[in-house]
This record gives sequence, C-alpha cells and structure tokens, in this order.
Amino acid sequence: MVTEEELKIFKQELDKAEMSATSERIKSLQQDIIEKAQDKGMIKEQLDLQEELAMIENLLRGRYIKRDPETQESKWEEPEKEDRLFTEYGINLILGFVQWYLNKNTLLSNYEEKEIYAKMEDLANTINDRVFMEYDRVFLYPTLEECKDEIKKRIEKRINLRMFANELLNKEIDKELIKKDILKEMEGRIEREFYVIKEQKIKNKLKAFESIIRTIQDSIHSSYNRAWKGQERKTLRQHYHITETKGEIMPMQRLGFFDKLRGKSR
Repeated sequence: MVTEEELKIFKQELDKAEMSATSERIKSLQQDIIEKAQDKGMIKEQLDLQEELAMIENLLRGRYIKRDPETQESKWEEPEKEDRLFTEYGINLILGFVQWYLNKNTLLSNYEEKEIYAKMEDLANTINDRVFMEYDRVFLYPTLEECKDEIKKRIEKRINLRMFANELLNKEIDKELIKKDILKEMEGRIEREFYVIKEQKIKNKLKAFESIIRTIQDSIHSSYNRAWKGQERKTLRQHYHITETKGEIMPMQRLGFFDKLRGKSR
C-alpha cells in the first residue's frame, strides 16, 4: 500500500517530469519551426532561377565580370559602346524566350529524354528563325562614327608601318608626306573601306551571337534535365515527407512517456 507521503513525493516527481517534458516539447517545437522555415527557404532557393536569368541578361547586354584588385570583389562592368551586340529590342526578344523556359514550371514538369531533345531543337530553331527575320532590329549595327574611327586607325597603322620600313632602309622619314601618299593611294576606296569595315564588325557580332546562344541553350537544357522523369518534383516530395515525419516522431514518444507515468500513479 502506498502511503500518503510516498504519494506526495511521487506527485512531486511527476510534476517535475511534466515540467521538464513541457520544456523539451517547447524547445522541440521551436526547433521544428526553425527547420521548417529553413526547409521552405531551401525549396524556394532550389526553384528560384532569378540568378541564372540575371546572368543571361548581363551577357546579352555585353557586360563582363571584373574583380576589384583592392577589395577582391567581383561585379558586372558595362561594355564599350562598340562591343555591345544587341539592341534593346534584341535583348528583350531573346530574354523573353529565356524567361518562358527558365522557370519553376519547367523544373517541376515530367519529361522523357526524347521530349527534352525535341523541345531543345524547337527552341534553337525558333530563336534562330526569329533573329534571322528581324536581324536588322536585333543587332546593334556599327555607326558611321565607329566606322570612321576604324578607318583612321587603319590609316595610322599603315603610316607607322611605312615609317618603320623607311627606317630599316635608312630612308628619310617624313610622316606628313607618308600620310599624304597613303591617302592618295586610298582615294576612291574610302567608301568601299567603310562597307568592308561595317561588314567585318557585323560578322564579329554574329560570331559572338553564336556563343551566347550556346550558353543560353545549355542553361535551359540543364533545367530540362532537372525535370527528367519528374526528378525535381520527386526530390522535393521526398524531402517534404521526411520533414513531416521527423516532426511527428517526438510528440508520439512524449505521449507514451506521460501515459507510463500516469499509469504508475494509479
């Protein structure tokens, strides 16, 4: 038979146990809230492609990454005017295609390998066809001033070469006379030189366009690969299930603990 004093001591111990368990429960609930918030943040970050979209936009605008030698921080730098490839219309046109494919709907889809190949082929053909039809609006053509500057550079280069040749042959070096001779040689060819320079600059832009489109295709292809057979969606579901199960285990264990104590007090 349990005495009144023993019963009193037992109840005191039970109260202590309940207080301790309640404290542990609060700590566990707080930890669960923190972990769930972290999980939601991780899932949001996993499905967020804004960083990739920003990088592609910077590439389309011709920007490049430059590291500060003092702070060692990297940042996007604006290109020289002549190094820009696309007009504002061209940038928005291509970026519109990219935004249509680089989003969470793509990541959470379910595609077979053949479907991915077919979609990538359609994407490449669509962009190329659209750019070909509107190339005069897409590409930033060299201006008259840029072509004039290039012609001046070429003339200056020829002058320097002619002066160097005269120096090697121990001939008299008269820069103004050499310049006059070269300009006379180019008489009647300035207009042609202008169109040649313009065509070369456009060809260089087309070469750069090919490499940029390749980068964009690879980024979109990587997103489709994450959706291969619904792997991205499957991974998120598994993670969510594990998190929910983890949150349910501890309360059940505590419930059994309290039942055991209460059973002894009866």
